[in-house]
Amino acid sequence: MRVIIQRVSGCFVSIKGEIKSNIGTGLLVLAGFENEDSEDDLLWISRKISGLRIFNDEEGVMNLSIKDISGEILLVSQFTLHAKTKKGNRPSYIKAAKPEIAVPLYEKFIKICEKEIGKEIKTGEFGADMQISLINDGPVTIILDSKNKDL
Repeated sequence: MRVIIQRVSGCFVSIKGEIKSNIGTGLLVLAGFENEDSEDDLLWISRKISGLRIFNDEEGVMNLSIKDISGEILLVSQFTLHAKTKKGNRPSYIKAAKPEIAVPLYEKFIKICEKEIGKEIKTGEFGADMQISLINDGPVTIILDSKNKDL
């Protein structure tokens, strides 16, 4: 499982010109799933997301987590995070999980994250053509990969 986390001061996702979800201060999380992903991957990533101290404290130091600031999360599935670009110029998505595997992982991940931070997670729509607008605060962007924990 691979995620890109962006600290935002505001973010929304729209589908066919209609806003599906929006958040204020918090995190935009783009999540990509692989066939080999398990509940352990989901748990590790969700714990990292909830514990990352990437929000400023009163002294302007990144020392607070999403839970500390009672922030929101907008979670969007994004299979392109598993793009392979080694050969040629057209990315291959062979490592990305097919919908029959990815959808249950995505839905389970939403529930795990909600439990982890103690509030509802806003989402996009799996498989939809989505437009995301955000104000990246900092900018702060973090990449996590449950198969490469050294990132």
